[in-house]
Amino acid sequence: MLVSFEHVTFGYVGVPVVRDVSFAIHEKERVGFLGGNGEGKTTILKLLTGELTPDEGNIIRKSGLSLGYLEQSGGFTSEATVYGAMEELFEEDRQLIARLRATEADMVTADEEQMRVLSARAESLNKRIAARDSYHYDVRIRTVLGGMGFERLYDQKVSTMSGGERTKLKLCRLLLEEPELLVLDEPTNHLDTSTLFWLEDYLSSYKGALLVVSHDRYFLDRLTTRTLELENGTLTSYKGNYSKYCVLREEKRKEEERLYEKQCEEIAKLQDFVDRHIVRATSASAAQSRVKQLERMERLEKPVPPKRPPRFSFSFEEQPYECVIRAEHFDLAVDGKALLNDASFVLMRGQKCALLGDNGTGKSTLLKFLLSGDNRVRLGRYVHIAYYDQENAQLNPTDRVLDAFWGKYRGLSQTDARGILAQAGLDADDVQKTVGELSGGLKAKLALAMLEAEHGNVLVLDEPTNHLDLPAREALESALREFTGTVLFVSHDRRFTEAVADRVVLIENETLLPFDGGYQEFLNRKKEPPKKQAAEAEERRSQIGTGDRSKEDRAREAQRRNRVRAIETELAALEAEDAALREELASCGRDYVRAQQITERQAEIAARSEQLYDEYGTLI
Repeated sequence: MLVSFEHVTFGYVGVPVVRDVSFAIHEKERVGFLGGNGEGKTTILKLLTGELTPDEGNIIRKSGLSLGYLEQSGGFTSEATVYGAMEELFEEDRQLIARLRATEADMVTADEEQMRVLSARAESLNKRIAARDSYHYDVRIRTVLGGMGFERLYDQKVSTMSGGERTKLKLCRLLLEEPELLVLDEPTNHLDTSTLFWLEDYLSSYKGALLVVSHDRYFLDRLTTRTLELENGTLTSYKGNYSKYCVLREEKRKEEERLYEKQCEEIAKLQDFVDRHIVRATSASAAQSRVKQLERMERLEKPVPPKRPPRFSFSFEEQPYECVIRAEHFDLAVDGKALLNDASFVLMRGQKCALLGDNGTGKSTLLKFLLSGDNRVRLGRYVHIAYYDQENAQLNPTDRVLDAFWGKYRGLSQTDARGILAQAGLDADDVQKTVGELSGGLKAKLALAMLEAEHGNVLVLDEPTNHLDLPAREALESALREFTGTVLFVSHDRRFTEAVADRVVLIENETLLPFDGGYQEFLNRKKEPPKKQAAEAEERRSQIGTGDRSKEDRAREAQRRNRVRAIETELAALEAEDAALREELASCGRDYVRAQQITERQAEIAARSEQLYDEYGTLI
């Protein structure tokens, strides 16, 4: 047992947040921790780490427990470089290696007596180095930094990085520290899809215990084997991952309702018998027996119904023409950094298109460009776009919530305005607060309510699931699936993308790559389209008439086609090898010798691929 909560109660200013909570986390356990916005999950995490002290009950921790805690907004702070900040963790390893090298140097000129002393010292140092695996600390650092997307940022100072990047760096530090209990509060925030898959692979072989708060259902399903749910201040434990938890929770609620109803029926029958027979001399004894039975009965509490999840409903008045958005042959750049080169984008009526790509590839920038009014962007007739901004920049923090909403949509009655806000999850108390007083989840729900009131026939959504709890995410998924209009969205929530998208556009290598079909089809085929597009381009070239070309031109064209095919074949082989190496790297655990070999080969593959792509670009 690593940590045990025994009947813990805690509140702020006398108001209980958690009540009579008991649970334990054992060695090597994988625990998911769920609860709605404002339920008290962060409070329990702070109690667990010792930042808070319980009002009642006890928290027992294993003696000498090493615990690592990633807070949602707790970024790493340092004046060191990215690599230097990670290397600080291995100062003892560096000193051991330096002492061994110094000892070995002294042995070169030592006499016989000195040699005995130095040999013993060297043997001791070698044992300590072997036990700590000190020689491979560099490979460990590079493996984690590379997996988290920092492979080209080793020399950048941590202090110059964004908040999201510093949070990722703190996670890197924790992974390298390898504590006995790793507590992660929304670790998938700020991570793109490729990094998410890497982190899941890495944590799958983590030797310590995990306690994870996350709204990423893919992440929870893959990593957790037990689920804790905090609801109405009470904690319940379920065996299994998120999907299993959903089944068990529903079964538990149905069983509680069945038992309560059965007891109510039994009580009613007993009471009816008492009422009819208590005054009759012949049956008074039997009635009295039932009275005692009622008194002894342990009454079940009426099951608390689950909180009603929010509801969203998107509608519009008029369908646009078939082509909704068209932008052709445009470039995009930010601060001199090229994002897209000679790109084209088309969105047709009724499509639900997910825009995917690694962080920094320009997804949000593309959305803003499409909405900018730039003359390179053509909107179809009768298009009415409603936009969800991930920063909720349209919300004034000093406005009262009701005023922020109703003030913008005066065509609604106040009753209707309150009704829409209530359906979105903002109760009577919430609407009287200022926007700045709302949690991130409630701000997101307010922004979605405003999106609903826009009645757009094209919804453009930039990370709409950020800050939303799981019931709200599922409600939004349902609303978008039922929406008969057009949707273009950016999201790192893979389950959300899978549920909503029927088309995917990937930003990669300054290019837009379209994939028809849903998210799973995209995952299965994401390496095929570039080749397919290249083949189509090749076909178009080959269809150009040849009758007016010289023999030399035709020979050069044939030579070019042969070289294109050769490059495609070699790139396919390199891609397959790199994919196999990534899988092997994720599963090699502490075999750092093999990890180093893999990373060296991956660097060679990357360099060769870059050469081939440069040549390829000149040929097609």
